[in-house]
Amino acid sequence: MAKKVSPIEIELQRAKEDLEDLEMYIEEFSAFLPLAVCAVNPVGIIIDINRAFEDLTGYKSIEIVGELLTIVFQEKKELEKMMDEISKKESVRGREFSVVSKKKEKIQVSVSASVRKDREGNFIGYFVGITDIAELKKLQIEMEDKVKERTKELEKRTKELEESRTALMNMLEDVEESRKKSEEEKNKTLSIITNFSDGLLVFNKENKLSLINPQAEIFFNVQFKNVIGKSIVEFASAPALTPLTNLLGKEIRGIFRKELKIKENLVLEISSVPMMSNEEKLGVLVVLHDITREKLVERVKTEFVSLAAHQLRTPLAAIKWTLKMLLDGDLGEITPEQQEFIEKTYKSNERMISLINDLLDVTRIEEGRYLYKPALSNFDNVVHFVLNSHKDNVDRKNIKLEFKKIKTKIPRIIIDVEKMRVAVDNLLDNAVKYTPPGGKITVELDYLKKTKEIEFKIQDTGVGIPSDQKGRVFTKFFRGANVMRMDTEGSGLGIFISKNIIEAHGGKIWFESEENKGTTFHFTLPVKEEFTEFLKEF
Repeated sequence: MAKKVSPIEIELQRAKEDLEDLEMYIEEFSAFLPLAVCAVNPVGIIIDINRAFEDLTGYKSIEIVGELLTIVFQEKKELEKMMDEISKKESVRGREFSVVSKKKEKIQVSVSASVRKDREGNFIGYFVGITDIAELKKLQIEMEDKVKERTKELEKRTKELEESRTALMNMLEDVEESRKKSEEEKNKTLSIITNFSDGLLVFNKENKLSLINPQAEIFFNVQFKNVIGKSIVEFASAPALTPLTNLLGKEIRGIFRKELKIKENLVLEISSVPMMSNEEKLGVLVVLHDITREKLVERVKTEFVSLAAHQLRTPLAAIKWTLKMLLDGDLGEITPEQQEFIEKTYKSNERMISLINDLLDVTRIEEGRYLYKPALSNFDNVVHFVLNSHKDNVDRKNIKLEFKKIKTKIPRIIIDVEKMRVAVDNLLDNAVKYTPPGGKITVELDYLKKTKEIEFKIQDTGVGIPSDQKGRVFTKFFRGANVMRMDTEGSGLGIFISKNIIEAHGGKIWFESEENKGTTFHFTLPVKEEFTEFLKEF
């Protein structure tokens, strides 16, 4: 007969089964839990671990259970302190430690722990949870590095912005200072322009008047408000401005020191200068200089020289013919000694007559009445005539004189033959006079088809012109310091006269020279059909 089971035994059996099921559930849950967990007794010995603990440390349960918990931690003393702290606080969370795995790998972890108590509340150990924070720490380090990098960038950017702000403030201060200086300079310039003794006109890019100073208003008897903003073409409607308009032209051509008679007692010297900025034309500045007094003084001086020359010319001519009669024996025989003295006197008188003629030529040039007989002529005939007239002087000094002429026929031009002979003669006379014996003079004549000009060139091997005196060669009464030591004779008017004759024919003259090596003079004459095309008024 079967033994009868009591209800108590049945309940005990059920409780036992439930306990086994609970233990199985706890083991399965512990195994499933991703958090590494271990149970530790009161003295710090591991009594149980889950699968996550095995995965984290590399230790199997059989290898680690029974060992001190400190076996897997690098910071052993800090862990013992934490355990003491747990016994007082019953739990701690998020303490960072380093776990040393079975493979001796160091793993950054976060540790949380709490005490274990039985039903009676007695302390029986600890539960310790370990979280692998290596990736998190790596991410944290990366984030910190990025934050530091970004912070540095922001600091750098902030510094740059601060520097930019400082630079901008400095620039603004400089701009303000420059503006003040510019305003001061503008006021100074306006003050200078307003009080300038010369008249000033400023035209913009469109050739419209943008500025006129008070002196210019006085010259032309106009008011600022009536002419400002008007073009040069519109000036033609104002009678006072008509002479200036005709001189400047519609496009305001470049002019340098051109004389312009405005009225009987007013003569102006006009110069126009383009105003440029970085090769861009901004406008034109026209300067009006009053030379009325200078012209008056010059006219008085010219009249005096002309009068004196004419007064001297008559007695000098009488002296010349009287001396000539004495030398020819028309007044009786003279001794050789007397003849020598009379010949010296005759030559000195000839030099005086030549000087008087030069002075009269200068006065005629300055009065604008020098060219009398323009005619269509062969210029090479003029050159041959002058060369032949100097043949004796050239032979006497044993100078080699060479004349080079191109084979191309040189066209005839309209010239005042007598005056052009004077121009060429002055150049050749200087070459012969200042070329030492045994030297060489070369004369060339050419026709420049491209520019339709006749070019004359005379080159010598003479004493040359000092470099510091070249700028005065074409002025009246100029004689080089080196030639004055050689020969005290000469008026210094020859080159001045030649220049004015050539320019009166519309030509140009220039030279190259090197002291003690020689000088070359060039001049060109335009080949034109009508004399009025190039004849200039003085």
